[in-house]
Amino acid sequence: MKILALDIGAGTQDILLFDSTNTIENSIKMVMPSPTVIAATRIREATSAGQPLALTGVNMGGGPVTGAMQGHIQSGLAVYATVEAATTFDDDIEMVRAMGVSLVTDDEIESMRNVRRVVLRDLDLEMVRVALRAFEMSPEWDAVAVAVFDHGDSPPGYSDRKFRFDHLRRQMDQGKRDVTSFCYLSNEVPEYMTRMLAVVKSMDADLPLLLMDTAEAAVLGALEDDRVASQRCKVSVNLGNEHTLAVHLHGTIIQGIFEHHTHLLTRDKLESYLMGLVHGDLDGQEVWLDQGHGAVTLGAKEDKTFFSVTGPFRHVLEGSTLDPYFAVPCGDMMLAGSFGLVRAWAEKHEPWRKEITHALRSVESGPTAGSH
Repeated sequence: MKILALDIGAGTQDILLFDSTNTIENSIKMVMPSPTVIAATRIREATSAGQPLALTGVNMGGGPVTGAMQGHIQSGLAVYATVEAATTFDDDIEMVRAMGVSLVTDDEIESMRNVRRVVLRDLDLEMVRVALRAFEMSPEWDAVAVAVFDHGDSPPGYSDRKFRFDHLRRQMDQGKRDVTSFCYLSNEVPEYMTRMLAVVKSMDADLPLLLMDTAEAAVLGALEDDRVASQRCKVSVNLGNEHTLAVHLHGTIIQGIFEHHTHLLTRDKLESYLMGLVHGDLDGQEVWLDQGHGAVTLGAKEDKTFFSVTGPFRHVLEGSTLDPYFAVPCGDMMLAGSFGLVRAWAEKHEPWRKEITHALRSVESGPTAGSH
């Protein structure tokens, strides 16, 4: 079977075409600019050309595209957007209007002349198909798995960082704390996870789709490294381009979790937070006041543990006193999230489990369940 796995981050989209008839090392892999970076590039081209901008599509990851849109307005140029596309910049439409964006309908945009049109979306399967065809590869798959970072649709006046961490806490309650269960089929996505739901809208309707959070996918993917999987007690840290997630695990059972913004973390600060996670006394309110998302510990208290690190900013922990292990799941660190997505399909859909785990070559050496 073939699974197209796309781990869509702030800087890159890491794409894996998993084929159970081939070795995992010979799977097709692409590390490409993320959709928000691509959209930002297209907006800046409109800015340079002095053209008004018309945005259609759906809610997607912000970051670079938001900055490019604001730069366009600061240049004195108009930005028009449909409501659905505008939620990329803020779930509160009044906040989007306050940024200077004019909200219009699709029909109004269709009638506009001399504007640069840019479609906003995280998932563009046709772009993947074009790339595969360029290398004489068949652009076909049996299922798709997508990871995105979703803050969720927080109520007006409520911190989106707190709302995000409320969701993580809720996952632990509903998923019984097993990191292998933190995924959704397309009909299971909570109604407040608007970015994931936008991916569902962008998907081919006739194919099975699994969705997951980017950081959680990377944590699960790190367990495909035999050395990480062999450790019963461990902390898996993913240092992404924008966000850092650390999960304290016994086997695959979560004992604590911590999330922050990568650019606000020095090595010393991160070491302190990680040791607090291990000791079981990390203060979630302290993390939030430091502009992070939060932290929660669930009873496990250890003096020391094994630390594994993935992510494009893993160098933050180079030379750390924690002696971290830089995980290389299936021989490719940048595809950790994509491997996690494939593993999630195996855990979510029992009929595919044997075939997927055999291809991952981790029937014995893959993730092992732990207990509280």
